[in-house]
Amino acid sequence: MTDYLQRAKYFRTKKRLGQNFLINPEVISDIIDFSGLTKEDTVLEIGPGVGFVTEQLVKHAGKVIAVELDEEAIKELEKLNCDNLEIIHKDILKTDLSELCDGKIKVVANIPYYITSPIIAHLLGEIDDLHNKNREKITDIILMVQEEVARRIVATEKSSSKQYGLLTILSQFWAECSILRTVGRRSFYPAPKVNSALVYMKVRENPLLELSDYTHFRRTIKAAFSQRRKTLKNCLVGAGFDKEKAAAVIAALNLDENIRGEKLSISDFGNLSEMLKL
Repeated sequence: MTDYLQRAKYFRTKKRLGQNFLINPEVISDIIDFSGLTKEDTVLEIGPGVGFVTEQLVKHAGKVIAVELDEEAIKELEKLNCDNLEIIHKDILKTDLSELCDGKIKVVANIPYYITSPIIAHLLGEIDDLHNKNREKITDIILMVQEEVARRIVATEKSSSKQYGLLTILSQFWAECSILRTVGRRSFYPAPKVNSALVYMKVRENPLLELSDYTHFRRTIKAAFSQRRKTLKNCLVGAGFDKEKAAAVIAALNLDENIRGEKLSISDFGNLSEMLKL
């Protein structure tokens, strides 16, 4: 770790870019193992920083495409001088993944935590985005996120109410999600204030549920989580759904009239949306 630590200290991190460099060789090794890379694979690395993970990825993958916003980090990445590394100076949220290369890609990302949700939405597309160009390009995603966010990604309706929400449903609607391992704050420099976790997302070819109207489904779940202290019925009414219809559908689904949105499973939400639309 000392080598990585000295190299990270040499490079001035930028708080505004949310830079926390992964300096734990054991965690870097786990990322490589979990990725299961072969020389047939193309990897998109988001936010490679000064390249501690990148220098291992290039040894195992056929090609690594590193998308980095920080010009000074790019100068460090260029020192790797690898034939199978392509460095792109761009904001990932403004990058069309379908234009990066031919064939499918695996995504590895140790991303700034303050833009985790926008990045997941960018990679997977919204719930009603059935033919998203970015998602259709990706087979797998390995993501370093705050542990708290990782718990939200893999949550169920049985998890604590703070964990289960819109991010849960978006992530699981388009990917099978699991936590690979937790990562302590001292594995980074500078050390963040929170622990982290590696999340694995296996991208689905088809959405989790088959529905007649995905935009209506998105509207339904957005309404259900709009005011967490209110009942599902009141949230739906507050978002413009008909009061009598909402009450009747909740009763027809054998749900408690005072149930809150976070107690419904994703398939419950599918049934709710379909019946509200009738």
